[in-house]
Amino acid sequence: MNKEAIFLLIRGGHIIDPSQSIDQIGDLLIAEGKILQAGGTVPLSKAQNLDATGLVVCPGFIDLHCHLREPGFEDKETIATGTKAAAIGGFTTVCCMANTEPPLDTPAAVDWVKQKASRDSLVAVLPIGCITKGRKGEELTNMSELAEAGVLAFSDDGDPVTSSQLMRRAMEYSRDLGLPIIDHCEDKTLSDNGIINEGQMSAQLGIKGIPAAAEEAMVARDLILAKRTNARLHIAHASTKGSVELIRHAKEEGISVTVEVTPHHLTLTEERIMGKASNEPFDTNAKVNPPLRTKEDVQALIKGLTGGVIDAIATDHAPHTLADKNCGLELAAFGISGFETAFGCLMSLVHQGEISLTRLISKLTCEPAKVIGRNGELGTLKAGTPANITILDPDREWVVNSSSFASKGKNTPYDGYKFKGKVMATIVSGRIVYIDDSLLSPALSLERRGHK
Repeated sequence: MNKEAIFLLIRGGHIIDPSQSIDQIGDLLIAEGKILQAGGTVPLSKAQNLDATGLVVCPGFIDLHCHLREPGFEDKETIATGTKAAAIGGFTTVCCMANTEPPLDTPAAVDWVKQKASRDSLVAVLPIGCITKGRKGEELTNMSELAEAGVLAFSDDGDPVTSSQLMRRAMEYSRDLGLPIIDHCEDKTLSDNGIINEGQMSAQLGIKGIPAAAEEAMVARDLILAKRTNARLHIAHASTKGSVELIRHAKEEGISVTVEVTPHHLTLTEERIMGKASNEPFDTNAKVNPPLRTKEDVQALIKGLTGGVIDAIATDHAPHTLADKNCGLELAAFGISGFETAFGCLMSLVHQGEISLTRLISKLTCEPAKVIGRNGELGTLKAGTPANITILDPDREWVVNSSSFASKGKNTPYDGYKFKGKVMATIVSGRIVYIDDSLLSPALSLERRGHK
């Protein structure tokens, strides 16, 4: 090893790495951006030290589904602001969706995002390419060229591919390229410009609803197509009990399908669309697509998560301007800004005994890495891999204040919520990109400033 190698020693943390079944108190040593040792005691004096006593040290979080908005919608978010928010949320890798302007439907558009991220991003940014040109659902992109440009999957997220024949062809091409289709499952003839979940609450309020069938019908169609084509299918933001059951049966049949669920669909129900007080108007920050569902749906999603049907948790981070949301429920944009609240709200499931901390970490690290075929290098603390690390305090209490978000998107239904569980530091390729002030030593402060 080069004698001038820069060492960072994370001392005395509770190391949890589901990819290697590591669950122990110990040290973690980083040099030249890679992990040298995870576990045991490292007797090294010539290293910068970060005391992690009482904290959890785990692989860096991976977000399979986010919207960084750039290019085209920089008033909502930029790669710089979005990835800063991601770092605060503990994410070391984010997969950005293609619904930008221009959309990521050409190698030039993908290259632009990659170059912009190389300059502005605090975390790794992996682009997702469009399935159809312009995301119009009419003609397939040149998926082979997009694959060569470095996309990790194909998706028209925000819109479904309505044509079954076109989706079948997309699956055949993606299969040959060895990349998954990330599927926005929505039958728009059924959702029909709905606003919230269709059910008793929408009927009582007189608000047009989005039925569970709008999601489930498309899930069923594309599971059938995946079976016929032997393609890899990834279901985005599953939200209903019926979707979980369909996917469970598909996995039992051997269909190559994976699925993600969002933090908000795991922790909120349709009632959250109401204001916090009875005299308040509807909270447009809880308007999201697919909509927040029923308590029965939430319990089915949690059961799917703990039972192995649901593979990963992804934020679907969808930042919007204040004008996008402060315009009444019918006109307000769909979406929640999710990077900075993801871990805090998910820890409520741990503290309530719904899911173990180890399983939660697994769904944020090694399992999403497997979905995108990066499980050899991401989502692990294995020696020799990039030092992407998240440090957590499972018991730290804090109150969500959206005005202090790094993201331009302040649109969160969790504003004012008190969470128990906080990201304390995020390290990308050995570089500290976020650290809570309580962990800062003079040396680490200088190190952090030197890498900005």
